[in-house]
Amino acid sequence: MPLKSNLDNVTQLDFLEFITSKSTRADFSLADGLQLEIEAHAPGVYRLRCGQPEALHPEKPGLRARAHAGMLLAREEAVGELAVSSVADPAGRGWRLEQGDVLLEVSRDPLRLEVSRAGQMLFTTLEGATLGYDAQVALWTFCTELDGDDAIHGAGETSGDLDRRGASLVSDQAADRVLPLVWSTKGWGLYFNTLNRVEHDLGASDPELYQVAVHGPVLDLFIFVGDPSEVLNQYTALTGRAVQPGLSLMGVWLEQPAGQSGAETLALAQTFRDRQWGLDVVQLAPPSPCGFQADKPAYEWDAARVPDARTFVGGFQNANLQLAAPAFPGVLKGTELFSEWEDRGWLLIDDEGNAHVFKGTDITDGHDFALLDLTHKDVYKLWVERQRQCFDEGLLAPVCNAQYDIPDGLTARGGESGAVLRTIYPLLARAALFDAVAGHKTPQEGVVCSSDLFPSVQRFAWQTGPRTGNGWQALEHTLRTSLSLGDSGVPVQTHALGSAAHPAGEMTPELYIRWLAMCVFSANFSFQSVPALLPSAFDEATQSLVHHWLQWRYRLVPYVLGIIEDAVRTGLPVQRSMALAFPSDHVAQAWDTQYMLGPALLVAPVLQPGKQVKVYLPEGDAWWDLNTGWRYEGGTTWTVEAGLDTLPLFGREGHMLCLGPTVQHSGEFNSARILDEVWMFGMPEHSPVVMRNKIRVMQMQGSSYIKGLEGLKILPSEGLEVKRRGAEVRISRAR
Repeated sequence: MPLKSNLDNVTQLDFLEFITSKSTRADFSLADGLQLEIEAHAPGVYRLRCGQPEALHPEKPGLRARAHAGMLLAREEAVGELAVSSVADPAGRGWRLEQGDVLLEVSRDPLRLEVSRAGQMLFTTLEGATLGYDAQVALWTFCTELDGDDAIHGAGETSGDLDRRGASLVSDQAADRVLPLVWSTKGWGLYFNTLNRVEHDLGASDPELYQVAVHGPVLDLFIFVGDPSEVLNQYTALTGRAVQPGLSLMGVWLEQPAGQSGAETLALAQTFRDRQWGLDVVQLAPPSPCGFQADKPAYEWDAARVPDARTFVGGFQNANLQLAAPAFPGVLKGTELFSEWEDRGWLLIDDEGNAHVFKGTDITDGHDFALLDLTHKDVYKLWVERQRQCFDEGLLAPVCNAQYDIPDGLTARGGESGAVLRTIYPLLARAALFDAVAGHKTPQEGVVCSSDLFPSVQRFAWQTGPRTGNGWQALEHTLRTSLSLGDSGVPVQTHALGSAAHPAGEMTPELYIRWLAMCVFSANFSFQSVPALLPSAFDEATQSLVHHWLQWRYRLVPYVLGIIEDAVRTGLPVQRSMALAFPSDHVAQAWDTQYMLGPALLVAPVLQPGKQVKVYLPEGDAWWDLNTGWRYEGGTTWTVEAGLDTLPLFGREGHMLCLGPTVQHSGEFNSARILDEVWMFGMPEHSPVVMRNKIRVMQMQGSSYIKGLEGLKILPSEGLEVKRRGAEVRISRAR
């Protein structure tokens, strides 16, 4: 592993001296002129910055440095307060840096950091190896100790165990699928704020240590203290949050496979309409239907594929369908435009100043290409403007995977190369597309679909899930990637029901319905528009079940969209792992394919053949079975009988589930009456999560008084009675 060899040449920084402190920051000196700054960046958040003073505070930070800072942080200024005091102990002098009940203790010799909350120790760095630095290669190391029961989450996408202990990851290696947030169920989190390479050893070399190597002249580390939901809240407040998708994006999607014509896809979509299967968006297949012309920078529809764009788009719109289409930030080799932009320096260049040529992909229909240098402000602006034309002509959302394997020898206009360029290129591509589709709207609304991962990716929903096959393992794979991304701060992963790129033989009717049911209780999903993976490929009984579950999907849209609206405020994902939702329940964390859909619903998807499913109901709450209405105490395990028309679903006591009407597509929603029915799980104590929420719960004298339920059907739990009083509803115990 690279990290192990890096550690051999690092000098450990074992001694520090106090310099000064103020209301938000304390400064310390280290060896060789290095300086350590510890800042109360926000309540429960410490920021540690190490480096030479001139690197920490350059006199005139350039435009490039400011742009990079903005890519990583949405909030640069500190908003916390710090109380600093010195302490003496048998091991030597140290300092206490307090934020309310959160304490960071810094030992002087040897250097060591200890973090606690309300007197409870959360984590400590390794004595004598807390910080290391190799000035020759500008490399920092940081090392914390791990307890035996310290479950580590985040760090990006995985299809395996959500506890990442034992993993070895490198940030700019696309195959590692790394994101920069790591947190523990014990109540701490770490974020390394850099575009440079970061190497994570999460107990791979030593199971009791989390070792990190950070490349670059400055180590910029944020330490979060709090339960996982607090960590995600602070992390996304710091690095940015997603904006709201539109209502039409919440409906079901249909993915066109390669080689299928628009007319064929439209005919298949019309089958959905005829069978009353819900559908809203058709995602066009590669190659990109729009692109730069060979001899001029006009961005137009491909005439061979779309002879008449207005008729093409209009055909789908007449069927109440929206279009998403792949986008490509490049220009084809051998065209006049390639030569012209190579001369201008508008393409990524190699050491000799020539545009680097990438091998053709499906998005370019096999043609070799060069990438636009999106660090160049004129190129970035041009691509945004050209993309916006497509959306003005009727496209709803772009689809763009731009995490290319960029060699070390390439350099961008801003001077970026190597790991930094590999990190920021997909970020810039996604940001430009977001500016095109949503940046000019007030408030901003829209999505960019991509599988790319990079720091601050959570700003740009939606993350697209994997397409790994058509068997039970592939179903579990897409579920685990969604939960791991949620643990890493990404609010939404959409799922694909099967994979058009793999043989469909494993897709049985039972698996198809189980997969669909899980997708219904997620942020969103897409059907694959190949005959063997469409509902029409199965028998009438299976098609009837598809109809049943798609009705459920559209009824859930106000709730799911409300969860996403909540994510804009809190950073919490739509599908929440047991570790994220119940960090103090160690038993729940072992049931890591169960999840919370928002705050109110526990979902236990069926991941193997059969009707009997074991479910664990987390302790601390009671749970109501949506299928039977029965109430169960938390901290218990049950075997549930689940036919293909049901799914183990449990409502969390004190919460409500607000459902919309039964519709076939989002255009049938009445924006003035988005809700139809309210299900109550015990006595309501929490205001429900729902789109454009105006429902409020108040507690008085043992009853719940709810405003905002005018005209809605109310289904109370057993033992409750409902009384309407004008615009207010009173829920009380049945007498």
